[in-house]
Amino acid sequence: MFELTDLILFASAGLMLNFTPGPDMIYCATRSVGQGKAAGVVSALGIGGGSVVHMAAAAAGLSALLMYSSVAFEVVRYVGAAYLVYLGIRTILAGKSSGKAERLENASLGRIFWQGVFTNILNPKVALFYLSFLPQFVDPARGSVALQILILGMVFNVTGTLVNAAVGLLFGQVGSWLEGHPGFWKAQRWSTGGILVGLGASLALSGRK
Repeated sequence: MFELTDLILFASAGLMLNFTPGPDMIYCATRSVGQGKAAGVVSALGIGGGSVVHMAAAAAGLSALLMYSSVAFEVVRYVGAAYLVYLGIRTILAGKSSGKAERLENASLGRIFWQGVFTNILNPKVALFYLSFLPQFVDPARGSVALQILILGMVFNVTGTLVNAAVGLLFGQVGSWLEGHPGFWKAQRWSTGGILVGLGASLALSGRK
């Protein structure tokens, strides 16, 4: 269905985009610093799971609803923004004692996974990205457009998940190094919560571009 050169071109373009710092990468980094490498990697897997939903929606043409319906876009955008703000406030309020107890809430890996999934699903700009980026590499003459979008989306999602997982491992190592610095966790809790609240506010205030 795809020429090897076309897939290489797409993967290269997608990889460059995946290496660009954004909300997903920041989320994995802060999760990893707060709760260790496993939490960062699981967050990356959760974000990848959320991307599968956007990919499937794009293939089915559902993402067009967000492109052409301002009401649908606003509803999803504000729900996603509220969820990020909620996570940020919970992070700031978690932990009242000193030292390690003031790191990010010790959530289960399953819970962290689903937080990553919903954080990604509730960002309508991800859906708009899939709808605008993937079709550039689709050729109806090759066959099913939906199948082509699924294949391209999976390639992009796999590379993105690998990059985010690497970020989680890297920042998890930093978190391990900081185990002996109790004063760091209070600042980390506030900074992480602030970042999440900021991401939510940015998503809520940003316009459709």
